[in-house]
Amino acid sequence: MRRFLRPGHDPVRERLKRDLFQFNKTVEHGFPHQPSALGYSPFLRLMAIGTRSGAIKLYGAPGVEFMGLHEENNTVMQIHFIPDQCQLVTLLDDNSLHLWSLKQHGGASELLEEHRFTLKGPPGSPPSATQVTAVLPHSSREVLYLGTESGNIFVVELPSFRVLEDRTITPEAVLQRIPEDNCNRRSCDLVEALREHPKNPDQILIGYSRGLIVLWDLQNNKATHHFLGSQQLENLYWQRDGSKFISCHYDGSYTQWPVSSDNRQPEPLENTVPYGPFPCKAISKIYWQTTKNGLPYIIFQGGMPRASYGDRHSISVIHGSQQTAFDFTSRVIDFFIIFSSDPAAEFDDPSALVVLAEEELVVIDLKSAGWPAVHPPYLASLHCSAITCSHHVSNIPLKLWERIISAGSKQNIHYSSMPWPIDGGTNIAPDPPQRDLLLTGHEDGTVRFWDASGVCLHLLYKLSTVRVFLTDADPNDNMNTLGEDEWPPLRKVGTFDPYSDDPRLGIQKIYLCKYSGYLAVAGTAGQVLVMELNDEDAEHVMDHAEADLLQDQEGYRWKGHEKLKTRDGPVRFEAGFQPFVLVQCQPPAVVTSLALHSEWKLVAFGTSHGFGLFDHQQKRLVFVKCTLHPSDQLALEGPLSRVKSLKKSLRQSFRRIRRSRVSSRKRRGGSGNASEVQEANAKFDQDALQEMELAPVQRKIEARSAEDSFTGFVRTLYFADTFLRDSSRHCPSLWAGTNGGTVYAFCLRVPPAERRMDEPVRAEQAKEIQLMHRAPVVGILVLDGRSTPLPEPLEVAHDLSKSPDMQGSHQLLVVSEEQFKVFTLPKVSSKLKLKLTALEGCRVRKVTVANFGSCKTDDYSENDLAVLTNLGDIQIISLPFLKLQIRYPCIRKEDVSGIASCVFTKYGQGFYLISPSEFERFSLSTKWLVEPRCIVDMPEVTSNNHVHNKSGTENAARKSSPGDSGEDERKSGRLMEHALLNDEKVLKEIQSTLESGR
Repeated sequence: MRRFLRPGHDPVRERLKRDLFQFNKTVEHGFPHQPSALGYSPFLRLMAIGTRSGAIKLYGAPGVEFMGLHEENNTVMQIHFIPDQCQLVTLLDDNSLHLWSLKQHGGASELLEEHRFTLKGPPGSPPSATQVTAVLPHSSREVLYLGTESGNIFVVELPSFRVLEDRTITPEAVLQRIPEDNCNRRSCDLVEALREHPKNPDQILIGYSRGLIVLWDLQNNKATHHFLGSQQLENLYWQRDGSKFISCHYDGSYTQWPVSSDNRQPEPLENTVPYGPFPCKAISKIYWQTTKNGLPYIIFQGGMPRASYGDRHSISVIHGSQQTAFDFTSRVIDFFIIFSSDPAAEFDDPSALVVLAEEELVVIDLKSAGWPAVHPPYLASLHCSAITCSHHVSNIPLKLWERIISAGSKQNIHYSSMPWPIDGGTNIAPDPPQRDLLLTGHEDGTVRFWDASGVCLHLLYKLSTVRVFLTDADPNDNMNTLGEDEWPPLRKVGTFDPYSDDPRLGIQKIYLCKYSGYLAVAGTAGQVLVMELNDEDAEHVMDHAEADLLQDQEGYRWKGHEKLKTRDGPVRFEAGFQPFVLVQCQPPAVVTSLALHSEWKLVAFGTSHGFGLFDHQQKRLVFVKCTLHPSDQLALEGPLSRVKSLKKSLRQSFRRIRRSRVSSRKRRGGSGNASEVQEANAKFDQDALQEMELAPVQRKIEARSAEDSFTGFVRTLYFADTFLRDSSRHCPSLWAGTNGGTVYAFCLRVPPAERRMDEPVRAEQAKEIQLMHRAPVVGILVLDGRSTPLPEPLEVAHDLSKSPDMQGSHQLLVVSEEQFKVFTLPKVSSKLKLKLTALEGCRVRKVTVANFGSCKTDDYSENDLAVLTNLGDIQIISLPFLKLQIRYPCIRKEDVSGIASCVFTKYGQGFYLISPSEFERFSLSTKWLVEPRCIVDMPEVTSNNHVHNKSGTENAARKSSPGDSGEDERKSGRLMEHALLNDEKVLKEIQSTLESGR
């Protein structure tokens, strides 16, 4: 049978691949990009966020997450939960309404779109006639009230979205009950707000944009009260007992209105401009919350004085004499208050203020003194400062994990101890099998440590490198301090801060050793910091060293930014990772590669000029190697001047082309005819096009010139204990790969532990490999005698890995952007090759070794290469034979930033940025899968709401008794159905009816 099989097709291997590999996009971590709407269900205790791209995300207790996506990809304008139901309605900017439901399937809940609907007017009517501006889901759970730009209020049946035309509330019907001298037809132009009476579901409050407010009787289809505001209306809010309501207005004022039992014209009780008397911005939303002590909470958005604070994004909280205007660094989208939802409760007793800003979610504890913020367990603002790099560490030892958490808890003392108030649903996902860390470097010089073990990406600890350097901002400045007499009483909240004091502080590379607790961090201005974990605050003087990567070579001049100035004398550091040595690269270019070997106490670093090795135990520079090519002038220009150089070189290229065309015309113009000139120009154009780089799939594989720019750019560094000089003795070594396809190998002599501080570490160059195709080297790996990648430093010492096989011959794998190539060691002779670009038409962007375990048995696992290409595909390639196992499309090829941000884990998972604030998590393994799995149970309905008939003409509506509920009705319905189907008479009657019908 073997001769009939396709070459390379092995049925056993194919089955094994199905047990090992499976691609899934599992969960999105971080904060939704461009949020546009917010909703909350006190019944389910779930929060919903809509975005401009049409996504809708539901959040409850930590681990309870749901996501839906509208097919239209339009902006979500409003979100409304149906009272006492697992349903919600979304309104998009294309005026369409969508009904979503949480339904159980396979033991877990899912968010599904059930119906969609667009309100249509009569033929020839303008779009404003049906443009929805306000949505009110009625407590009967049977209808929606839709206010429009034309002033009409349409009634739509649920869940069918059928318009009940006979129940439409028209402006003409409203104006019939209002004296003509008080208002005109334009008073009912646009419906700004619809609010149901909290005690009487047969009455709704209608607010029109021009200030007219009407209390409408649904049973008798008439207006019972009207209220005339003098300013443009923004929003309405009922007080809990229904005796008063609050209106807020465009001029920054709010007004209390009484609702009397008789029909006399009500006068406002109080009109207040909180931040007057000067012109103020609009108050767009307001809450009036009652408390047991009698002093209400008045919470509103906006209202700041226009001239001085018109650019602030604020929400003010007033409680008696206490008043604070919470100041956000990004625009406030919406907010809600969490208060007592028990209908029998006499007071609101608010507990938390939840604010959705454009770049973060902020929760304020209203129960604690000073109203502190609550630390969120999810929806972290990953981009509080722009993310510049990422580093993932799997399977963190418990001791290190606890020490990091302890350091983080000391930073969070200013947060509230209140439990997370949005706690609906139940997380039924299994506990994470191990502790994983995701480290993100940021533009402001900070490194954030995230718990990436499960569904919720939770901030554990924040490390700042700013204290090491002299910057314009004092790290001791507290932006939250308030002067006693300051007015308005603004207080900064939130963590989003897009502005960096100095772009040179940006973190570019991170390397954490999970066994020793050493951390190396490198930045934009050539700074390399080596840190160790300390459980207590400490003050010490930091050691400094300089690494001159140009080695005093003549003819080179750095045109970029200067290095950062360091602080003199001792510096005080918080508990956590504290730097003890700084290595400054000269020139101070961006650090492009970093490696740390905590067992040998060595750190290697590379820039666009070369690489160096530093002994952080003796605090001594071991060596530097300049990799700069004589033609690498661009490498000597900083990132700012590089744009100018690129423009200049493009301009010169076009001028050369233009000159060549003109000169060729002049040479041929006298002797040749016009056709010869055209032919010559056409040939020139063709030659020029051939010289240009073709699309990836069409690319010709040719050796690159040594004169290409950035050939000395160090792309990768790698430590290995292997055979470099001969096959009988192995020794420590350092490998470096450059942008020009060169691999350097250095033999290292590390003294034994007893003489480690007495003798210096020595290095000697042993090999230099030049790849013929000169493609950038993106990865280097040494395989032991069993063709297994060498273990991490200290991994064997902690009994977490087998000792490498030092008996058999080692192999060197060099991964360039275009090829995978295996060499034998120590001779460095070519053994095996996979030409990826020539065969697949793509280039390697990221590569890592991942361990894949079988989902069928715990006894089998294998190491493979996970490769991300410039086309956004992920390929899994076997080791050591370099056979392509499987390919998955993962990232759009146009998403260059997403491809650049991708980071793989050790066990076949990965993260990449789908927006500046969100990581998409994916899995390549059948065994390691982290995804939300949760359930939302329907709580018992305790409210005694009226339940209306669907027909508007039947005024004798069903009303439940005070002890009844919707749940009881459903239960009794099921019992009656069960009883009928068990009745023999009924069954015979049904059967005879069916037979006669047949």
